[in-house]
Amino acid sequence: MTLQQAPIVKAQMLIRRPVTEVFEAFIDPAVTTRFWFTKSSGKLEPSAKVRWDWEMYGVSTQVSVKQLEQNKKILIEWDDPPCPVEWLFTSYADNTTLVRIANWGFRGSPEEVMAQAIDSMGGFSFVLAGLKALLEHNISLNLVADHHSTTVDKEST
Repeated sequence: MTLQQAPIVKAQMLIRRPVTEVFEAFIDPAVTTRFWFTKSSGKLEPSAKVRWDWEMYGVSTQVSVKQLEQNKKILIEWDDPPCPVEWLFTSYADNTTLVRIANWGFRGSPEEVMAQAIDSMGGFSFVLAGLKALLEHNISLNLVADHHSTTVDKEST
């Protein structure tokens, strides 16, 4: 397999909440841990370096904030391998917010790059769906935690 160009993963979702609330959900771990990762060493701030943990999987990543524009844009780079992730927030007059996420910079063989891109697209789709349920209906769907549930694996054997 050969790639004509490096993939850029894109996911988006309209959230029926004001942009200030939606933006805060991604920078404040008190909110983000309710729909994405389970633990963070701090809030996303300009030039911050934080650690995000998914304790149920025993996985963590270091996150470097490259750009943070209040209620408009978040650009981070996470390690292993270094990969940029960008969130863009578009506010509408009816107090809804369109969140667009892009992720690129995947490394490895063409097969590995495609697998990483597909996994990223699925993951960010879960993140946005979980955020929507939380902010619009105050429901924690546990999509990220349940996606690779060890309970399901045990029951199928």
